[in-house]
Amino acid sequence: MTALVDPDDVPEWMRGLVKATAEIDARAFSRVSPPPEGTGRAAAVLMLFGEGPDGPDVLLLRRADTLGSHPGQVAFPGGAADPTDDGPVDTALREAFEETGVLREGVRPVATLPDLYVPVSGFVVTPVLAHWDAPSPVAPVDPGETAAVARVPISHLADPANRFRVSHPSGYLGPAFAAPGMLVWGFTAGLLNGLLALGGWERPWDTSDVRDLDLALRATEVP
Repeated sequence: MTALVDPDDVPEWMRGLVKATAEIDARAFSRVSPPPEGTGRAAAVLMLFGEGPDGPDVLLLRRADTLGSHPGQVAFPGGAADPTDDGPVDTALREAFEETGVLREGVRPVATLPDLYVPVSGFVVTPVLAHWDAPSPVAPVDPGETAAVARVPISHLADPANRFRVSHPSGYLGPAFAAPGMLVWGFTAGLLNGLLALGGWERPWDTSDVRDLDLALRATEVP
């Protein structure tokens, strides 16, 4: 991890997470290693933590169902790097603004975490951990790209009633979270799973509760 601020210079509720990420490597979030140096397409995601009316929360979005890549999936704001970006932090902040309208002036990047490789897309993703110093209104900027934006309380994600694992005939098996009107799974759920543990927010949950991915997705669809 590359620290961008002193861990003691963040709110107390976030301090444990920032300190815990100081010594981690990619294995804390994924069993997939990055490809050889120089291969894969650079990307970044913004893991933005703020404090809302229901306590600490994290910003998530649901991708439009019409997208050719990962349609309908819940994700952190983020995307591919542009040649004009000044590194992964700039990529994450630019993409977050383009997708949700979050203003970079109110966001304080805290750290960049180890790169993670997403084999399905070929992206090498740099997770950027940030504190939402001055929250701004957020909403889908382009409905053709983003279907919904939500600030999801950490307490909701950590609630054992909202945690289970999902499986798919392809052989996929991984953690998942039920959030209002959305199912968090895949790459994003793997990151959240690690963040909850590192932040000291995780509560014991039933890892033997394995649900069919397609059925779980239908169960969380908004009528």
